[in-house]
Amino acid sequence: MSSLPKCPQCSSEYTYEEGDNYVCPECAHEWPKVAAAEEVRVVRDSNGNVLQDGDTVTVIKDLKVKGASSVLKVGTKVKNIRIVEGDHDIDCKIDGFGAMQLKSEFVKKV
Repeated sequence: MSSLPKCPQCSSEYTYEEGDNYVCPECAHEWPKVAAAEEVRVVRDSNGNVLQDGDTVTVIKDLKVKGASSVLKVGTKVKNIRIVEGDHDIDCKIDGFGAMQLKSEFVKKV
């Protein structure tokens, strides 16, 4: 049993080490041994300000809410956000709508 990781592109289990990289002999993909988790993800609002957990933001565009008959209006304040992985990178609770996820490109930091 090999303790080397599988190839992230083709899931081959035949990877090998070469210098500071892992190499897949099946698809020729190379990736660094250093864990990708060490990279810090920076989420920015529409103005380029860095967002962090616990920030308060304001919605800058009317947003249609899937499954609701009303829209999220411009100027709605969202308190105590959480930064999450994915396309919609802000997790929050909004009064009148409940828990939802927003894209950082549609908010600005207060």
